[in-house]
Amino acid sequence: MRKQLLKLTYLSLASAFIAAPALAAAPAEKHVAITQIVEHPALDAVRNGVKDVLKENGWNEGENLKWNYQSAQGNTATAAQIAKKFAGDQPDAIVAIATPSAQAVASSARASNIIFSAVTDPVSAKLVEGWDKPGKNITGVSDLTPIDKHLGMVKEVLPSAKKLGVIYNPGETNSVSLVKLINEFAPKHGLEVVEAASPKSADVQTATRSLMGRVDAIYLPTDNTVISAMEGVVKIAEQAKIPLFAGDTDSVKRGAIAALGFNYYEVGRQTGNMLVRVLNGTSPGDIHVEGIDKTELFVNPEAAKRMGIELSPEFIGKAKEIIK
Repeated sequence: MRKQLLKLTYLSLASAFIAAPALAAAPAEKHVAITQIVEHPALDAVRNGVKDVLKENGWNEGENLKWNYQSAQGNTATAAQIAKKFAGDQPDAIVAIATPSAQAVASSARASNIIFSAVTDPVSAKLVEGWDKPGKNITGVSDLTPIDKHLGMVKEVLPSAKKLGVIYNPGETNSVSLVKLINEFAPKHGLEVVEAASPKSADVQTATRSLMGRVDAIYLPTDNTVISAMEGVVKIAEQAKIPLFAGDTDSVKRGAIAALGFNYYEVGRQTGNMLVRVLNGTSPGDIHVEGIDKTELFVNPEAAKRMGIELSPEFIGKAKEIIK
């Protein structure tokens, strides 16, 4: 009788084991190194989006994910040093946020899997051979700005505007590409572009003051040098009553009147999904470079008033988010 009971117990346990759903195994441990040229809200949001996607796919820092993050603090020489260190560390993948960091990593880590993000023009930056065929070890997500739409936004708010000031760093390839596009589309919108160069963050306020009395509005492209020092631009624009527009929506929260831009957290998630494919074995060279289609309008009516204008209810009504 005892033997029969034991036999039944063993059978019950075996049946229960077979019937129980198999627990999903955690993915193998991976090492991801991530760098960005400077810390500001848009680029920080990209990094957060990448990390959240990794977590959703089973990679958690301190458990099965070694996460190494470093910022170049706006210094290209530091970006190069970080890139060389990462190349020596030989992680499973390197994520480079913004053009200068991506260029540094691409130059130093030729044997590493590289995924870039928030890069305006990856071809002009010599990161990839083409969008469809990026190369052997690199691919990523481009945040090429819809400049035509942006200039249309400026004219919608300021129909009488004739001269548009643009502050940018001529040392950033992405910014040079954007200024070229601004000059191409400006005549279509009846605008003349007045450029103000700012090679360093410390030069941004001087560049802004050089535009006073010469322009009807200022537009800030997605230039990492300029955006990192944006508070100074906002202060001068408010004092001079010069409307200030931006290329990224996070700048509206910091005092720009309006921006028709991308949700950079979602850009980070898009980058993270690409990274997951690479960590699962897909070669970066087999993944085409992706752009971003969806744009969102952010407006800051109070900032507009401080700069001497009032946004129309129709324009505000189009906004994805109204900053208060």
